[in-house]
Amino acid sequence: MSDQKDNKQRITVSIYGQPYTVVGQESPAYVKEVAKAVDQKMREVKKHNPYLDTTRLAVLTAVNVVDDYFKVLEELEQLKQKSERSTTGDE
Repeated sequence: MSDQKDNKQRITVSIYGQPYTVVGQESPAYVKEVAKAVDQKMREVKKHNPYLDTTRLAVLTAVNVVDDYFKVLEELEQLKQKSERSTTGDE
């Protein structure tokens, strides 16, 4: 039986000018895409808050990303409810 560790890959990415080694089962292309999105979000936040140090920038970026995530979850839930109503004819 194959150990799950066998499927893990190491990839080094750059986020906000710092190298990070990410270990996981996702493809290198996916990890690079995620890192690029984080880097872009940090740069966007920094543009609007130029005096933040890197730690505060990372925390504020995380708050923004989680806010976006919660909004997407809420929208998904609304779409599910709308879909359920339309399949039961309750619209």
